[in-house]
Amino acid sequence: MRVIGLMSGTSHDAIDAGAVDLALEGDCLRLTPLGVISRAYDDGLRAALTAALPPSPTTLADVCALDTRIGRAFAAAAAEADRELCDGRAELIASHGQTVFHWVADGQVHGTLQIGQPAWIAEATGLPVVADFRPRDVAAGGQGAPLVSLFDQLWLRGRPGTPVALNLGGIANITAPDGTAFDTGPANALIDVAVRELTPQGRTQGLAYDRDGAIAARGTVHGGLLARLLAEPYYALPAPKTTGKELFHAAYLREALAGYAPSTTEGPMSPQDVVATLTRLTAVTVADAVRSVRATEVVASGGGIRNPTLLAMVRQELGPDVPVRGSDELGLASAAKEAYAFAVLGFLTVHGLPGTVPASTGARHASVLGSITPGRAGLRLPGGTEAVRAPTRLVVNGYTH
Repeated sequence: MRVIGLMSGTSHDAIDAGAVDLALEGDCLRLTPLGVISRAYDDGLRAALTAALPPSPTTLADVCALDTRIGRAFAAAAAEADRELCDGRAELIASHGQTVFHWVADGQVHGTLQIGQPAWIAEATGLPVVADFRPRDVAAGGQGAPLVSLFDQLWLRGRPGTPVALNLGGIANITAPDGTAFDTGPANALIDVAVRELTPQGRTQGLAYDRDGAIAARGTVHGGLLARLLAEPYYALPAPKTTGKELFHAAYLREALAGYAPSTTEGPMSPQDVVATLTRLTAVTVADAVRSVRATEVVASGGGIRNPTLLAMVRQELGPDVPVRGSDELGLASAAKEAYAFAVLGFLTVHGLPGTVPASTGARHASVLGSITPGRAGLRLPGGTEAVRAPTRLVVNGYTH
């Protein structure tokens, strides 16, 4: 089955559309990557989305408008991916949508909201669309995240030792072979805020992230500020746990910086120092999480792996005994991995197969995920009536462990 997965993460900068051919062969799910396209949100849409995210106030009118505008943007990306990557022969779209709120209280997720109305995607492509993946796991008592844990387990099964998948998006998360999976804390979320609000490049030139880690590389880590940030209670919570920009946002960073006085040995703190310290925060919290599951190898993906300063810090924190490699080395382009993962989840849904690992999300049971919007042919699902069993491993064509 030819499936297009659509993903926009917590950095909310672009839509990734990854196309794959998927085939179930007994208990093996065989994945052939067909490529990925990435389309940035236009400046107006990204600004409107940023303005509506917590802790900013918003209105239902704003949410409705964003749901439509993001849905249309996803629809355009899906149609383009079908033309360019699938020769117009895609059979299914799986859309994660754009997370705008994850309702967490007292360690429990009570609700989650992803927008980007799938009807626009179905109308533009004529294909059935699986969307709204997270709420079913939340309804079953789970965290609704990280949902890529099933994909990671299937994909890394068979590698020696204890391989751990690491995603460095706005928020970082890991998946271990035993099913342990959780958000470790911010990856790029606070770094991006500091670049936008504190650096000259961000304030006057609109730079939204630390390109190539260049700003952090010019800064010095302030130990006092790092200790203050590491005192965040989230890091001490047991897994499963999830977090997002509901916690790690601009106001959070401003509060952390307010009243902070560097020691005399540290000297004055520049914007570059803040970015370097936040980069070290990500590295420390990621390394702590990786050590907690006794990993022997880290396979990283997400936008953060394009930041060599961050990766160098992660490697430094973990030491030489735990190698860190990009998912590209294992056959999956790092920029496409999450889009591919949601393509797999959509494939499982239309075959009536669960897409969650209860040990990863804390749910009472595994669930078939998502809601389905019919395509032009009505509710005829590709492959949905076949009698199949759940895969126990995923093989990427053209790559062998």
